[in-house]
Amino acid sequence: MATQGRMLLSHNYDISDSVIPPLSRDAFAQVFTDGLGAVAKCRLVNNPHWIVEVLFDTESYSPAQMGELCAQALVSLRRSQVKDVKLPDTLILGGIKVTPAMSSSPDSLQPGEWGVDVVETGDGEKFLEGIGWEAAVARKSSGSVFMVKH
Repeated sequence: MATQGRMLLSHNYDISDSVIPPLSRDAFAQVFTDGLGAVAKCRLVNNPHWIVEVLFDTESYSPAQMGELCAQALVSLRRSQVKDVKLPDTLILGGIKVTPAMSSSPDSLQPGEWGVDVVETGDGEKFLEGIGWEAAVARKSSGSVFMVKH
């Protein structure tokens, strides 16, 4: 029997609207429903921070591989939206929840599940410096965090 992994995705849109159009919660969820439909089950969640639930087979895909597929889905959409423009950097920053859940709601992140920040930014390195990514991940085990850059 396949083991199911769960990720919740949030969206950090750190660029000017004039560069690339912002996405509504529904449109953001649709990116992954369409882009991951062959390998994962995705749905819009009712949560102030998290937007999309991604359920996937952990025997077929690691969390980092699923993060790569998330990045590819978003970058593919963005390429179709703008022509002859350098796309912003896309970062997929994932971490496994080890602290107690904030809520018992089925739309909140639970211990053992992956919280994933999908970031669109003009400068990925500057963004990572600004949030202290290196220092934050240095304290965590290698299997409890991942980063994908596009």
